[in-house]
Amino acid sequence: MALFEAHGIHKRFGHQVVLEQINLSFESNQLSGVIGPNGAGKTTCFNVLTGRFKPDRGQVLFDGEDITGLAPNGIARRGISRSFQIMSLFDEYSALENLLIALPEVRKRGFSMMRRLDADSEAADRASCVLARVGLAGSEHRRAGDLAYGERRSLEIGVALAAEPRLLLLDEPTSGLGADATARLAELVRSLKSDYSIVVIEHDMRFLFDLADTISVIHWGQVIASGTPEALRENKWVRRSMLGRVE
Repeated sequence: MALFEAHGIHKRFGHQVVLEQINLSFESNQLSGVIGPNGAGKTTCFNVLTGRFKPDRGQVLFDGEDITGLAPNGIARRGISRSFQIMSLFDEYSALENLLIALPEVRKRGFSMMRRLDADSEAADRASCVLARVGLAGSEHRRAGDLAYGERRSLEIGVALAAEPRLLLLDEPTSGLGADATARLAELVRSLKSDYSIVVIEHDMRFLFDLADTISVIHWGQVIASGTPEALRENKWVRRSMLGRVE
């Protein structure tokens, strides 16, 4: 059984069908990709999988447990962390404080403990280690809102890692990044592959094809193909959808 599975997911908004009979499977200890053009339904799919939207039909399983329709915090408590296409950081807090807030013990105690955590050396050390892991060593006391855009993307991934996830979901992590920042982000994600099960949704074909073990292609609200990057390069449906042109 795969670590994470979706079976027959259907989602509509009014008369518009956004997802139709979506089936996905993500294995442990792999980087799985979900790719497709803008408007294909990728982010809606992620939102269903992580509880932000309830599917009209279908089932979502995490490690064999049915999590269909659970609220996002309930899904997060089971060990699933995600980033967002539109970043959600506390810009007035420092990079270190953003990570401290995400630590499991702080989540349990509530944000009212924030001031006390500044003096908690063990928690601060853990948060600093995560910052170093995402390439932000030395930025502990920089205000999140003052970081460069690519650094903010890395910080958001760090926030997701601070929650100690069993599964890390990244939603369009290259959105808004230039070529250099995208290359740095690719190296970061590649460095995380050995320690985390990761799912990335993207429209940047080159980024995902260079990193993923397996990829599912969503187009017109459906999964039109799944397989290794090598297999998808030769798939006629992927090529017809203009998604296979990766040198």
